[in-house]
Amino acid sequence: MTGPDPVNHPSHYTTGRMEVIDIIEDAIGRAPTPVLGNCQGHVLRYMLRMWDKDDPTLNASKSLWYLRRLLKHLDTYPLPGTPEQ
Repeated sequence: MTGPDPVNHPSHYTTGRMEVIDIIEDAIGRAPTPVLGNCQGHVLRYMLRMWDKDDPTLNASKSLWYLRRLLKHLDTYPLPGTPEQ
């Protein structure tokens, strides 16, 4: 298949030097739990495509929603190097 590939390589995820999925997979691979990694992945997804798909304000708002959820979960998970609560 030549030209745009909206399933395997959508243009709003492939505009930089690295594909967004590769950045996200590298980042969440270090997350201490799947829940934290999932929230982190969504934050990155919306921020990295912010200027390339839909309304930037909408993407920023979605990212913020997931960031708040991530912060809420960080309060409930004992993380390495942090004092027990």
